[in-house]
Amino acid sequence: MITKQTIQPAVVWFTGLSGSGKSTLAARLARILAAWDVDLEILDGDLIRAAFPNTGFSRDERNAHIRRMGYIAGLLEKHGVVVLASFVSPYEEARQEARRHCRRFIEVHLSTPLAECERRDVKGLYAKARRGEIPNFTGISDPYEIPQHPDLVIDTSTLSVDAAAAIVLDKLESQEQ
Repeated sequence: MITKQTIQPAVVWFTGLSGSGKSTLAARLARILAAWDVDLEILDGDLIRAAFPNTGFSRDERNAHIRRMGYIAGLLEKHGVVVLASFVSPYEEARQEARRHCRRFIEVHLSTPLAECERRDVKGLYAKARRGEIPNFTGISDPYEIPQHPDLVIDTSTLSVDAAAAIVLDKLESQEQ
């Protein structure tokens, strides 16, 4: 049985295209972990960018942003918190830098296909990016580097959010580094 004592501090880093289900999965896990009285924090890309609107979307700006978020996630983890971090984080080098700031880093690649991400896009961001209205949009005019060695790969187009959450919880409960 999973309890507060069986969940060790960790950074669960969700990466994937916009619309892949990162925030949805993190929110579901947060509800489950909160019910078990686990100390947790959500670092969500959209919310962080809303708080710091001049973050930027060039490769250098994105890498700096992910480096900062990895550092913050590592600090929280060091103080006993499970961190659910959901960021597109499109570049391998930035994700590896985030990993270096953390003791227990679980990289979860949401491999949801681009077509499904576009279908889910309620804000119309993909359509705007395809029309050239949004520059540097990951998956359209800017690359997404598929993680080379993720701890988990989940396609949310083939799994329910509860099934995906169960996979992450199993990994989180394991004592593997």
